[in-house]
Amino acid sequence: MAKPVKEGVLMASGVIRLHGSDNVVIALQDLSAGSKVEGVDSPLPGPVPRGHKIAARAIAAGEQVVRYGQIIGQATANIPVGAHVHSHNLGMGPHSSDYAIGSECRPLPPLEPRSFMGFHRADGSVGTRNYLGILTSVNCSGSVARFIAEAAEKDLVLASIPGIDGVVPIVHGTGCGMSGTNEGYQTLMRTLKGYARNPNFGGILLVGLGCEVMQVPDLVGQGRLRPDGNFRYMTIQGEGGTRATIERALKVLREMAEVAGRAVRAPAPVSKLVVGLQCGGSDGYSGITANPALGHASDLLVRMGGTTILSETPEIYGAEHLLTRRAVSCEVGETLLERIRWWEDYTARNDGEMDNNPSPGNKRGGLTTILEKSLGAVAKGGTAPLSGVYKFAEPITTPGFVYMDSPGYDPCSVTGQIASGATLIVFTTGRGSVSGYKPSPCIKLATNSEMYARMKEDMDINCGDVLDGVSIEAKGEEILEKIIAVASGQQTLSEELGFGGAEFVPWQIGAVM
Repeated sequence: MAKPVKEGVLMASGVIRLHGSDNVVIALQDLSAGSKVEGVDSPLPGPVPRGHKIAARAIAAGEQVVRYGQIIGQATANIPVGAHVHSHNLGMGPHSSDYAIGSECRPLPPLEPRSFMGFHRADGSVGTRNYLGILTSVNCSGSVARFIAEAAEKDLVLASIPGIDGVVPIVHGTGCGMSGTNEGYQTLMRTLKGYARNPNFGGILLVGLGCEVMQVPDLVGQGRLRPDGNFRYMTIQGEGGTRATIERALKVLREMAEVAGRAVRAPAPVSKLVVGLQCGGSDGYSGITANPALGHASDLLVRMGGTTILSETPEIYGAEHLLTRRAVSCEVGETLLERIRWWEDYTARNDGEMDNNPSPGNKRGGLTTILEKSLGAVAKGGTAPLSGVYKFAEPITTPGFVYMDSPGYDPCSVTGQIASGATLIVFTTGRGSVSGYKPSPCIKLATNSEMYARMKEDMDINCGDVLDGVSIEAKGEEILEKIIAVASGQQTLSEELGFGGAEFVPWQIGAVM
């Protein structure tokens, strides 16, 4: 994919052309009717908001509209030169791609290793945090898990044990009223097991009700959930009710905290980092500033042996050919295409369309079709070879740049990445998403300076200054330094605000019964 700002041309009249073959330019400020902009031969016939597209020449109905040097849709009406190009005159249209698996797979040159200060675990993984988790098998044990966490916060014995970042209740809305054998059940099983094993947890207490479909013995019986053995489980029915469960859980947590507290931060190579790449509340600037900058940071991590995870399959739709071309093997490329076909069938069965994805906020920010959104979203993945493709919450076993299948719904997608092993999340946003994802810290990147100034208490890094001349490479290096600092213990703004207690959202597939 073209690297928009590096190859694009910033124009003094408040627009940018991202690629030489584009037939649209992007407004960098609100433009009024009659404005004259460089690269457009006629005054604008109407106003165009910042982040939105302007026809650089006349575009006939049915003609392809091109941004980033890639097709983003077809004109649904004749579009005169200078006109605002958006949902009223641009649609998805039929599209096809040349997947050319592996044709652009070029290994990146290695970089000298860097290190961070992390928590070394028994299986060789390294965490960026040291939480105790209260994992629930079913929604019915969610309130009790929260009661236990609240009691733990007030417990003087637990408070006296150093080295614990906190006690996190991991509660959700499923675990029963579902099939016990289908794809949805297996997905939830992977998710819960993945959280139990995430190296950001120093210990896990699993709490169930007792009669749910997702049985605690089934979770425990499928294999050792934690290599360090710092794992306990109980059911509310088996303990004799709410108060009895809370009382026993506090005793168990004290024992677990003694074990978890022995872990201390020690140097670890950056190759031990597993970073989830996310975007939410995207706008017309996402694919110009923050996403390609994060892509450069991803490449830097991969060049040092680290692992980065791209996800959100509905938000790479129409741009998947940019990933298959970087696949290290036919198997990897075909696995990604199999997931694309699964999604086409899944949305059709549920009366949806892949082009339903751009949200009203995305569209207000300048995005029109899923093709346009996907091209910007894929930029988060940089240029490294695609070394693996995984199902939702499947353990990541291949280092480098990988893909994990997930919905485009941010909390659900991040839940899958953490279950797959992500110990840190980097999240780009143009409209201003606010969220956190315990146990993994989340770094927020603003795509534009206006939103960054308005929501400065939530945004860790401003990427809007790319439009002022800061290079994608320099911004990517800034993001990398922030990743290493946060991995070593520096708090993100979402952590300071206390986010992370409500964003565990397992993917529910199948009938709720």
